[in-house]
Amino acid sequence: MAHDHHPHGHTHDHHNDHGHGHGHSHAPASFGLTFALGVLLNGGFVIGEVGYGLWVNSVALLADAGHNLFDVLGLLAAWMAAHLATRAPSARYTFGFKGSTILAALFNSVLLLVAVGAIGWEALQRLFAPVAVPGFWVMAVAAVGIFTNGITALLFLRERQDDINMRGAYLHMLGDALVSFGVVVAGFLMQQTGWLWLDPLTSLVIVAVIIFTSWSVMREALAMSLKAVPSQVDAAAVRAFLASRPGVANVHDLHIWPMSTTDTALTAHLLMPGGHPGDGFITNLCEELEHHHNIDHVTVQIETSAKTECHAHCDGTQGAVKDLAA
Repeated sequence: MAHDHHPHGHTHDHHNDHGHGHGHSHAPASFGLTFALGVLLNGGFVIGEVGYGLWVNSVALLADAGHNLFDVLGLLAAWMAAHLATRAPSARYTFGFKGSTILAALFNSVLLLVAVGAIGWEALQRLFAPVAVPGFWVMAVAAVGIFTNGITALLFLRERQDDINMRGAYLHMLGDALVSFGVVVAGFLMQQTGWLWLDPLTSLVIVAVIIFTSWSVMREALAMSLKAVPSQVDAAAVRAFLASRPGVANVHDLHIWPMSTTDTALTAHLLMPGGHPGDGFITNLCEELEHHHNIDHVTVQIETSAKTECHAHCDGTQGAVKDLAA
């Protein structure tokens, strides 16, 4: 995908000089067809799985259907967020609606926890009061789930590295395919042994697998909502890079945060006693941060005298930066 890069430099007549650069935008593609296919495949499977689960009284099938239903809702939320992220900024929403992708990731994480909680509670109840379940139908429906979830996972395979919502969808669908395989095995064993407790036990295994496969995504979604430095950005390397630029004596008030699940912003104050370095410095700085540090939206404030430095140093590491710049 091609992106435009438009760095800009600004010089002002007051004490502080400012530089502002825009890296290329990672505004998400619509992924409309991918999401539509994912929702249709899984939505249809959920309806069928709920029907068979009620018919044969299988908590394992109902648990898997409940989880798949939450996945469908999650896909819809991520789809809506991806669409909102393409809307242009306004006078009030100056960054547009890119942050909606972070809200979708957090929403999906909370939704997932609610789902596994409900599944786990029902499974525990059934574990102590097993109900007869025909193993054949459990196997048959779960086999369809392997195919449905496997195909959906492949739809998100290519984009999973670039967007936490895509990675979440991929991991959920891949996990569902593995869970469905486990349900097939449980159905076969119930058919052969008559062990009814295998059905609720399988549900508890489903819960464990879901939490294990989704934990990293849930943790990253929470971190993004708190404006933590994105996992793909090395904050120490960024600080060292800024401090090593020619003419930079100090770096402070450095902030790096996610604007969306694919866009990263940076603001920093650079003390340059030799004077404003010119637009070329800003252009090069933005290009380097974009291509080597995955930061798309850069704003730097150039200060030419230590006397004009901001008094409130939010990051509290001014002295350490001076050592790096020396």
